[in-house]
Amino acid sequence: MNFFCFKNWLMNKAINIVVVIVFLLFVIFIIFTASICSDFKGLNVAKKVNNYIMVSSKALSTKKICWGLKRSKNHEQPELDKNAKEILDEFDGLSIGNKNSNKIYLTFDVGYDGGYMNQILDTLKNNNVNATFFITGQFVKTSPDIIQRIINDGHILGNHTVNHKSMPDCTEEVINKELLDLNKKVYENFDYEMKYMRPPKGEFSEANLAYVKKLGFTPVLWSFAYDDWDDNKQGKEEYAKKKILDNLHNGEIMLLHATSKDNANILDDIIKEIKNQNYQFESLDNFER
Repeated sequence: MNFFCFKNWLMNKAINIVVVIVFLLFVIFIIFTASICSDFKGLNVAKKVNNYIMVSSKALSTKKICWGLKRSKNHEQPELDKNAKEILDEFDGLSIGNKNSNKIYLTFDVGYDGGYMNQILDTLKNNNVNATFFITGQFVKTSPDIIQRIINDGHILGNHTVNHKSMPDCTEEVINKELLDLNKKVYENFDYEMKYMRPPKGEFSEANLAYVKKLGFTPVLWSFAYDDWDDNKQGKEEYAKKKILDNLHNGEIMLLHATSKDNANILDDIIKEIKNQNYQFESLDNFER
């Protein structure tokens, strides 16, 4: 092999070695870049589902909790079930407001249209009071005009699930459909997104509330309710007035059923008397803990 042939052979070898080195460096760069992107992606996902990761880090109870309270006298705040309240608070739920604030948060459960909604809305409008209405799939299906009026009048719509099923008896898949299908229906038809929900029958478990929070809802219970849901107990307006007025308290989340004729008939008197007693009606959006 003469000098020139050897020189050409050596140059070709050098070029091949450089090509191999460049290729290896390129491969290393790709692997490193992919690793960095994966880390950032993982970080973003962790941020998005951080609450759920925290929730899932321990075993959550599926034991059914039935919301309850013990009424107090002299307009003191009622005694709420301590365990239930602690679990609700853990997932940012609402049940009773600040004991030093004279605010009352008026809410209605509306499983179906009992024929009194327009009367109730007229009374609220005449008294300049805002309320929250927890609605079901049945009400959305049968009363779109009333739902539109609720929105137009500046009230809040809350999610009471499609079929009013007890959540502890449902799988996460069913709860997902019960809440999100209703939200989707309301959004598509009224361009309104509900952010509050009320567990049907006041029944829930720790695992339920964790999942509700994951879906982006704030669960809302109550610190006053009475047997206004019973159709057989209508026609007792003085009884209803006494129950409501005797149990007024600071930070009250008042639950009334819009299907009650008595509630519709006494609402104007009730609102006026509540104001006379120096309480103020407030929206859940301005809730004071």
